[in-house]
Amino acid sequence: MNQQSANTKCMAMPFAAALFLALAGCSSGPAPDDRLNATLWMQQAVEYKAATDGVYALASIRLAEALADPAWTAVPDVQSGDFSDLPQAIILDADETVLDNSAYQAGLIKTGGAYSPESWNAYANSGSAGAVPGAVAFTQAAATSGVTVFYITNRDVITEEATTNNLTALGFPMGGNIDTVMTKNEQPDWTSRKGTRRAAVAKDYRVLLLLGDNFGDFTDDYRGSSEERQTVYEAHRKHWGRDWLMLPNPAYGSWEAAAFGGDYTLSEEEKRRRKIDALIGWAPDE
Repeated sequence: MNQQSANTKCMAMPFAAALFLALAGCSSGPAPDDRLNATLWMQQAVEYKAATDGVYALASIRLAEALADPAWTAVPDVQSGDFSDLPQAIILDADETVLDNSAYQAGLIKTGGAYSPESWNAYANSGSAGAVPGAVAFTQAAATSGVTVFYITNRDVITEEATTNNLTALGFPMGGNIDTVMTKNEQPDWTSRKGTRRAAVAKDYRVLLLLGDNFGDFTDDYRGSSEERQTVYEAHRKHWGRDWLMLPNPAYGSWEAAAFGGDYTLSEEEKRRRKIDALIGWAPDE
């Protein structure tokens, strides 16, 4: 049976049967992708823009409070003693915090592809990411206030030049003669855990705010089960909305891996089954 005949047969069937066969192969498009609604929301929804604009509006308020309080630091675990005379800085993640990479996700959805380091690095080196709504204006205002803006990203060091050029082209303030784009593997101890890079900034600057879209942008204790992550979240409750500000990212992140134990060797089917098992569902009384 050719594809045209198969599609005609599908259309002639009752809805339920046609839907089943479409999922089984009557449709010639890419397979269903769990990232579809999340990526569509990030690209098209005014609700997403309102959320990110709102976070950056709150960040502006918190920044003013932090500048007025010489005892304020967003990294008290590594910054103690008298740090009031240090120059001020803020630390932001890059991807989905200041850089909008939804086009990469959309490309995978449209082609039925899967994430790979090779395709991700090629995308990062293309320098084609957009700006998250609200991010440019906030960082520019911070820089105008004399605050140095650092970008701590888990993009690999091989993409640093392209990432820096991408940020510059979008209007994000850079450090001049200071390297403010701190990539993974740029130094031997700069791993995917960002604590060593936050500490490197805190050595020379009073860190006023942390902004990110993933738990690991704030603490190195971001891995583990959902229950373990909840415990860490509660332990840092005083920071949320004050000096730690979270951007929305429903497309990917450490939250997703928690559902399948961070075991990326599992098949896509098994990872999806475990994510479904982690859901807390409602069922009507029989």
